[in-house]
Order: sequence, then structure tokens, then C-alpha cells
Amino acid sequence: MNPLPLPPVAEPFRLPFHYGALHQVGVDWLVDPEPVGALLARHHPGLSAAVFDGRALVSLNYQLYFAQYPFGGGVTQEIEYNIVAFPTAERARLPRLSYPEYAQGWDQTKLLGIARIHVVCDNPYAITAGRELYAEPKVPGWFEVDLPSLNGPAGETWTVRCNAATTGPDGTLEKGGDPLLGLTVELAGLAAVPANSAPVTGYGTDPDGRLLAGPMNVYQPYRWYDLGAPEHAGRVRLTSRHPGGEPGGEVCALLGDTPAAGAWSFQSPPVAAHNRPYYLSAG
Repeated sequence: MNPLPLPPVAEPFRLPFHYGALHQVGVDWLVDPEPVGALLARHHPGLSAAVFDGRALVSLNYQLYFAQYPFGGGVTQEIEYNIVAFPTAERARLPRLSYPEYAQGWDQTKLLGIARIHVVCDNPYAITAGRELYAEPKVPGWFEVDLPSLNGPAGETWTVRCNAATTGPDGTLEKGGDPLLGLTVELAGLAAVPANSAPVTGYGTDPDGRLLAGPMNVYQPYRWYDLGAPEHAGRVRLTSRHPGGEPGGEVCALLGDTPAAGAWSFQSPPVAAHNRPYYLSAG
């Protein structure tokens, strides 16, 4: 078999794309594989849904990241609605894993990746880059968030509200009024396990039906939280005001009342700190 050419890199983009800082939280649900497989087939016919002990894996993840460009800096927020999947033609190479093993990064083939179903993003430049470089189904939106931060009160609760937006004729984001999705993840008091899950393979299907795989390296371990015990069922809350609408209503309908199986997070360490001032004697 002849090797395939690399996908083109459209101007003015450059790859790899380097993140200056990344703050991320994700949540995983184990659900009935039949509707998940049907949804995946509509979006990515070259992929099959991964199955862990008879259940398919649906994942949401929110990202806040900074990037430095020649003209300055940019901050982007986005939320992805994904199905964990693999290229159907590579089925024989997959290891047999439980969900906790997968979540901790035991799949070193990296064939188990995230098949993007919907991606909502608040940066028009990143929307264009995601569509053209990685075939991401990326649409505009805006966010209201309350996140763990060294510059805020102590806590481990992530609250993300994703709202509708459009892109104006001048390429700027125009906020809409419709809420799309709400996600709250309460992680305080839970022990985290280091998860060597990077590089994370992201899958996309371009307009010509070609399957793309784009790995993302994160240079430190993720923190994975096992939410499988019944007492953790209330730690994740997912809401949508538009039943059946995309993306919030669709994911809520698919998940139903299924409790989250696990959560994972990553926060870039600070690189500098501006310390508290002190008084100097006038004498």
C-alpha cells in the first residue's frame, strides 16, 4: 500500500499549533452503544465507537487556552462533544481495556481518539483553523465560566455556560441570547490519579469524506477522577434549555439520566507571580 500524502496546511496557518497555556476539564459517560454508533456513522463513517465492558463512551470537554502570535496574544474558549472511537480498519490493533484503564492512558496505540460531533468556540480565527486544518465541526458561541484558579478563592468546581453566537461580516463574534449547554463539575474532596493519556488523537472527516487524525500533545499528565461510585452521581450536572437542539439538547437526550463515569482536568502551571507589595520607610 502506498503511503498517503499529508493533508494540506492552509494559509496563513502554521503547524504544529503551540499553546501558551491550557486549562481544561472533561467528563465521560458510559452509555448504550447502539444510538452512539448510529450518531457516529452519520458524522464519521470511517470510525467505530469504542466499547468498554459493553458500553460506549461519550465525552464533553471544555478548554480555555492562550496562544502567542507575532502580532500579540489571543485567548480562546471552546467546548467539544465527542465520541471515543477508532478507525474501523484498525480494529485488530486495539488493546482490550476497561474504562478506567483507557482514562489513565493505557492505550499506547493512540487509536482510541475523540471523534468530534460538535465543537462550539468563541474565537473566529480558531473556528476557521479547526475547520480547515482538522475538519472540526466548529461553530461560534460564547461562554460564561467560573473556574478553579490560583487568582481566586480556593475550590475545585468548574462551571461552564455555553451560549449561541454568530460570526459577523467583519469576522468578529456576535453574541446571541440562546443558552446551548450548561456543565458543572464538582471535584473537591476527590483523589486524582495521574493520567498519561496524551497525545490525544482527534478525528475529523473532511467534506470529501476523508478521515483525518490530529494528535495533541499535553506535556504534563492529566488528573483523572473516578466518579463510578453511586455517591458521586451528583458531582456532574448537565443542562440544556433546548431539548433536541444541537449541541446541548442532543447530548442531553443521548445521555439521559446516566451518571458520569469519570472526569479529568489539566491546568497549566503559572510561569511567574507578581507578589504582594510592602511599605518602605520614609525616613
